Amino acid sequence: MASKPPKGDPVQDAPKVSEPKHTAAGLTAIGHSLRMAQRQMGVKRTALTLLSVNQKNGFDCPGCAWPEPEHRHTAEFCENGAKAVAEEATLRRVTPEFFAEHTVADLAGRSGYWLGQQGRLTHPVYLPEGGDRYEPVTWERAFDIVAEEINALSSPDEAVFYTSGRTSNEAAFLYQLFARELGTNNLPDCSNMCHESSGSALSETIGVGKGSVLLEDLYKSDLIIVAGQNPGTNHPRMLSALEKAKANGARIISVNPLPEAGLERFKNPQTPKGLTTGAALTDLFLQIRLGGDQALFRILNKLILEAPDAVDEDFVREHTHGYEDFAEAARAADWDATLTATGLTREDIETCLRMVLESKSVIVCWAMGLTQHKHSVPMIREIVNFLLLRGNIGRPGAGVCPVRGHSNVQGDRTMGIFERPAPEFLDALEKEFGFTPPREHGYDVVRAIRALRDGQAKVFFAMGGNFVSASPDTEVTEAAMRRARLTVHVSTKLNRSHAVTGARALILPTLGRTERDLQGSGEQFVTVEDSMGMVHASRGRLEPASGQLLSEPAIVCRLARRVLGSDSKVPWEEFEKDYATIRDRIARVIPGFEDFNARVANPSGFTLPHAPRDERRFPTATGKANFTAAPVEYPELPKGRLLLQTLRSHDQYNTTIYGLDDRYRGITNGRRVVLVNPEDARELRLADGSYVDLVSEWKDGVERRAPGFRVVHYPTARGCAAAYYPETNVLVPLDATADTSNTPASKSVVVRLEQSATD
Repeated sequence: MASKPPKGDPVQDAPKVSEPKHTAAGLTAIGHSLRMAQRQMGVKRTALTLLSVNQKNGFDCPGCAWPEPEHRHTAEFCENGAKAVAEEATLRRVTPEFFAEHTVADLAGRSGYWLGQQGRLTHPVYLPEGGDRYEPVTWERAFDIVAEEINALSSPDEAVFYTSGRTSNEAAFLYQLFARELGTNNLPDCSNMCHESSGSALSETIGVGKGSVLLEDLYKSDLIIVAGQNPGTNHPRMLSALEKAKANGARIISVNPLPEAGLERFKNPQTPKGLTTGAALTDLFLQIRLGGDQALFRILNKLILEAPDAVDEDFVREHTHGYEDFAEAARAADWDATLTATGLTREDIETCLRMVLESKSVIVCWAMGLTQHKHSVPMIREIVNFLLLRGNIGRPGAGVCPVRGHSNVQGDRTMGIFERPAPEFLDALEKEFGFTPPREHGYDVVRAIRALRDGQAKVFFAMGGNFVSASPDTEVTEAAMRRARLTVHVSTKLNRSHAVTGARALILPTLGRTERDLQGSGEQFVTVEDSMGMVHASRGRLEPASGQLLSEPAIVCRLARRVLGSDSKVPWEEFEKDYATIRDRIARVIPGFEDFNARVANPSGFTLPHAPRDERRFPTATGKANFTAAPVEYPELPKGRLLLQTLRSHDQYNTTIYGLDDRYRGITNGRRVVLVNPEDARELRLADGSYVDLVSEWKDGVERRAPGFRVVHYPTARGCAAAYYPETNVLVPLDATADTSNTPASKSVVVRLEQSATD
């Protein structure tokens, strides 16, 4: 039987700490998944829902973007996927009566955990200017309010249209189409805060801003390097792929400041062995200092150049550009500087080199641990250099594998959710729809916050997500949002962003992935693109949480008709009735989607083309894969300071908090903890269990403080610390971003730890 939501916020000031775990998944994960699912959905609904997750005729998990194998288990989901589905398919409801009982100020004082636990939104609600709480509003009036504010702007560029990675391909295509017919490229998205650095580096070096491997490549690889990633929590189904790769003979190197249980040993609950001993995954653990990855790959490249017959000279000669400049920079790599930057020993690096040289096919996987530094783009370019040297792009079992976090964040970008669209894409839109899209680049996330702060943007519209909690510099971001004339959120559940509003605000409730979508032509399905460029259908099975919900495509179509009026050249009403007509237009606009409707009818979906992978063709400015030769950078740490990375707990997905435990790291009943190496703690005189304020230091001299964190002595790399976001986003300066990509540098924040007033 499903349980009721919590009445009050749980006390989080006394987290309990035990030894970190060294094994992930297994029977414990099964039990935890089922308990959380039953708490939200009840027994019958849990079985009905979870057995449809990631099935060929079911719905795509609203969690991570890891691909599904061709042959699927009956239970093709992980623990955190089960939590994500349970949160969406919950029987709990947030009704108009809830908003009558709770002022916006009350909601603003609640934790993100409490807000999310209240359940599904059932009706559109409106906060009028000067009002203190949301009130019910009709859909027609809601669209009128948005139209009033947008049409009163002096320029379409005063509106910002944000997208979360949950949005389907069809909704994303319509959303960017609406924004561009309106006249703006202000289309920031969650990718701006995560893998923008990957896209920037890969577009320049190999010509495609996506990974170059398929799931089958992992099974064929000799060596898989997993850098700056914690798949046990963030992409748990990846562990099954790594287990299979190991069984096929692959070796695995983990590069991370923290030891992570999922990469140590995996107990696959789908196998007899997994229910007992499990499988060891990592062959070599390189406990690198935060931000030292560019230096590591640079020294590896130097050593490869020095090793006899180690360079694939035929590949380099035929397929690459810039080799001589790169080689000169690599040969100049210095051992002392490398050891300082990485915190590794020479023996560690030489062991890694031997494994590389013994491997014909190498894959490098990475996630936020590499993409959220000032020098993230040259860091990832150096990984590309490493792979190009030995011809490890464009052959089986080899390539680049940036692992995307949200279920359709890659698909949204493919559909045109990008503030800097390619001219070819805009040309195709113009040809297909007959209007002239704007050519001037729009705002990404950081620039959108600045524009709101400075009064240059006045309407903020979010298609999903929790913008306030996901963004950096929390106090600056919240103050910026409150300067808006109107904030609008298309959401399934409550979150912090609903309590940080403009002068007027709307919450528009939408269908979830798990729910049936009935439109004028009958039952609809949507499509998504996974982290490896596979596109497939997603069909909800549950009845909607409320008869008042609209689908994301329907919301965009009705909004566009109301805002743009009869002058629009787009058949919005037709698109709302039948999503197949949207896919027909996508097929004519976006390369790789030809015969979209016919191909997506295949239960397995289809693979998008990828020139470097498929034919060793590199669509860059030079026509070849580009070696690069950037100077090596790494964060420098003043004496008495630590380098902080923000990260997720195991009971968390992005900004959604499922619970207050981080089982694998030994943390229960609390989130305000800071993980500190015991030797660093002794030098700083920080006892385990003491309480500190985290204070970040940045060149602007502004004090950014996160108070009341329990110190946990933890085996992280020397000089490095870790704490959960969104609680620590307050410490990340808005202007501390990656060069080129402008991604917030949330993985290398210089902090000092001061004794807390609560200690």
